[in-house]
Amino acid sequence: MGFEGFAALIVTAIAILLVVRGWDVRLVLLAAAFTIAGFSGDASKIAFVLQTFLSTFSNEKFVVPICSAMGFAYVLRHTGCERHLVLLLVKPLRSARIFLVPGVIAIGFVVNIPVISQASTAVCIGPVVVPLMRAAGYSLPTIGACLLLGVSVGGELLNPGAPELLTVAERTKVPTKVQVEEYILPVILVQFAVAAVICWALSFWWERQAIPLSGPKIKDDSTPSRVNLLKAMVPVVPLALLFMTGPPFNLVEIPRNWVLAVPKESEALFNTRLIGLAMLVGVLAAALASPGRARGCIKQFFEGAGYGFANVVSLIVVANCFGKAIENAGLAAALGRWIEHSPQLLEPLAAFVPLAFAALCGSGMATTQSLYGFFHDPAKALQVNEVAIGALVSVGSAAGRTMSPVAAVTLLCATMTDTNPFTLIKRVAMPLLLAMTVVVALRMARAI
Repeated sequence: MGFEGFAALIVTAIAILLVVRGWDVRLVLLAAAFTIAGFSGDASKIAFVLQTFLSTFSNEKFVVPICSAMGFAYVLRHTGCERHLVLLLVKPLRSARIFLVPGVIAIGFVVNIPVISQASTAVCIGPVVVPLMRAAGYSLPTIGACLLLGVSVGGELLNPGAPELLTVAERTKVPTKVQVEEYILPVILVQFAVAAVICWALSFWWERQAIPLSGPKIKDDSTPSRVNLLKAMVPVVPLALLFMTGPPFNLVEIPRNWVLAVPKESEALFNTRLIGLAMLVGVLAAALASPGRARGCIKQFFEGAGYGFANVVSLIVVANCFGKAIENAGLAAALGRWIEHSPQLLEPLAAFVPLAFAALCGSGMATTQSLYGFFHDPAKALQVNEVAIGALVSVGSAAGRTMSPVAAVTLLCATMTDTNPFTLIKRVAMPLLLAMTVVVALRMARAI
């Protein structure tokens, strides 16, 4: 690694410092990308960062799934369907205080599967579970930690429409549904179970140290008192459709000309647009289930899509630029040589490097897109399954996002519980790091 590589490390350290000091992460990462490229003295590398910005900015692999999923999440909030799903899941916990901590974490995890967006999931379940846990006597920092861990630990990775899976599918040609069933499921279940149990155990100590506070901060009169099963099923409509359209079920066949102008276009493009179609079907189901609010559904869909572009796609764009800049600076090659000389480091690095990067940029999707390529080629050279490595990168990215002080979901959970974001990060860090360590150990032992 030459001068350019060392300069990239220095710029990265400065970027981390600026983000910690409260600078906008988009500004910092984009400026860092162009600075690293500028140190090379090669105009073509600066041009490459600019090309990456423009191509990612318009890449429908991200824009269609993310913006349509966020649009669907806004429609769910507008129609109230997500509240009915949350109430259905919360109902068994009302009379079992001891199970509230793991129960709330599990509810966040489950709701995040169809909703995909962590911030939207927090908005869905927060107004229900925060008052519930406050009424049971839990302190606000404990509630915030449970909320953050549940909605951000990685439930969205069980949705075939998750952009992280599309990133892996682009390189490996393995369909996202196959990734979910064969690779993601065992890894994320171990991560979730270990993190939830550790958080549950720590919550007893947290509550002994807690200062008693008054009633819940959030009072939401829009929360329904009775569960409407029809509305409760609406959030899972897109997820069910995505599973039914592919193996192993193959129950529904979507004509290719419904989403492709040229039927022979790539399978990846078809799958990307199929996700958008599934979300539109979900919007239609929400409108039919809530006829009184149907008129506003399309407006809400596009408002949500705009939010997704501004707050999620934008992070992916700048993080991808930063990732390409450090790759061109020689850091990716240096990482590859390090793995080649020490193959046993492949799994730990594939999990913990994305974790650290996601903690910096606040986006699991952006991290997977930026860094998966760093590990794909070394895994292929070592004849290690690249899809399994992709699962580690994705789960590590989700863990890092949950520990990020700049992640939208962290800031939202802190706001909803009137808690300092760094307090929540301190509480979720140990469960996540220990869970990630268990996942890596089991993966190295080929137990998952």
